[in-house]
Amino acid sequence: MLMATLSLTALIGCSSAPTKSTPAEKPQPKGPEFALARTAFQKTYVAARGWAPDAKPFRLESVNTTDSTGKDGKSSVWRASYASAAQKEVKPYLWSGTDAEGAPARGVSFGSVDSYNPTNSSTVIFDIAFLKVDSDKALEVAQKHGGDKLLEKTPDLPVWYVLDWNRATNELVWHVSYGESRDTPKLNIAVNASTGDFIRVEK
Repeated sequence: MLMATLSLTALIGCSSAPTKSTPAEKPQPKGPEFALARTAFQKTYVAARGWAPDAKPFRLESVNTTDSTGKDGKSSVWRASYASAAQKEVKPYLWSGTDAEGAPARGVSFGSVDSYNPTNSSTVIFDIAFLKVDSDKALEVAQKHGGDKLLEKTPDLPVWYVLDWNRATNELVWHVSYGESRDTPKLNIAVNASTGDFIRVEK
C-alpha cells in the first residue's frame, strides 16, 4: 500500500511540473515583389474606377527604389495617373511591392487629387486597349538600340519606364530611359506600346 501511495505521489508530481514553452519563431521579413507594368497597372485601374467610373489613364511610370532599378522591365513600385472628365480631376494611384525606405506602403494607394484640364498636353488620356506591349518587351527593343552597350559597361545603371500618349503622332509610347536620373538620361528610347516597333532615340 505504501509503495502504491509513493508511486501515485510521484506521478502527480511529474504531471504538475511546468512545461517549457518553445519560443515563437519571429516572422521573416517579406522580400520585395517586382511586377511588370501591365500587372501593376491593372491593380491601379480597378482602384481608379472605384474613384471615378469614367477614369482613364494618361501616364504610367516606374518608380525606382533601393531594391529596384528597372531591370528586366520590372519595378517594385509603379505610379499610374488617371483623369476624370466628369469630376474634372486627376488622381495618381501607386502599386507597391516593397518595404524599401521612401516607398509607399505595399498594395495600392493613391496620391493628391488635382484639377483636370483636357487641353493640357501632359494629361492626354488614352484607351487601355492600346497597351499591348509590356515593359519587358519595351526594354528588349531599347536594348537593341544602345541600351545593351550601356548596361554592359554599367550593369547597375538604373532603367526607367514612362508610358503616355503622343498626341502629335496619335500613338501610345513607351519611353525607356537609362541613367541615374530620369530627367537627365544617358539614353532614351521611344517604343510603340501597341506594336512594339522602335520609334526613335529621344534627346
